[in-house]
Amino acid sequence: MHKKNINAEVTNLSKYIHQAVLEPHTNIEELNQLCDASDFFDFKGFCTNLVRIPLARNRISTKKSMNLIAVIGFPFGDIPEELKQAQAEWAAEQGADEIDVVPNFLNLHEGNGSSFSNELSKICELGLPTRAILDTTRLNMEKLEIAVEASIDAGVKGIQTGNGFGPKATPKTIERLLPLVRGRCSIKAAGGVTNLIQALDLIKSGCSEIGTSKGLELIKEFKALNQ
Repeated sequence: MHKKNINAEVTNLSKYIHQAVLEPHTNIEELNQLCDASDFFDFKGFCTNLVRIPLARNRISTKKSMNLIAVIGFPFGDIPEELKQAQAEWAAEQGADEIDVVPNFLNLHEGNGSSFSNELSKICELGLPTRAILDTTRLNMEKLEIAVEASIDAGVKGIQTGNGFGPKATPKTIERLLPLVRGRCSIKAAGGVTNLIQALDLIKSGCSEIGTSKGLELIKEFKALNQ
């Protein structure tokens, strides 16, 4: 790797990283270690599932800028709207700063765009910054455009490329979203981001956040290159 080339356009990688802790077998000691390290490096976000939100809230400093993010309806969004709403409300009560929600793709594929948007809108009304996790690699351009428009109409602050269970996020994924988003919300790249070159390529392509379980490895490699 060439130091002068790999980080030419990124001076603070921490401000892009959402450290994801979604592995169901992560124990409390491991969670605490990840919270402390993410706090230390001042990542942009710390994203975890509902059972770990209260634990993470107690561990993460509220004096720093890192936001605690709860995933709702994760990973497939296939639960009733009222249950998803209850999850979001509970996450807010437990101290989540932001919400990443998987919408109802059945509504999308059945042409129920208003229902797709209304579900997201009710969650956005809680007042927490909300992202819609769209399975972008499995949606054709027509459906993807509908999903993006419906999400933005609902009030989301961002679009996330996927839930991490499909193909990895690539610059082409971001380039596909950019003309649909048109600067109206942020784009979070998530899925298979495991090395520094991938992360920097995604940032260069236009994403505002990187969702990854490898945040600590990425930041250590980045800092080593800048020494």
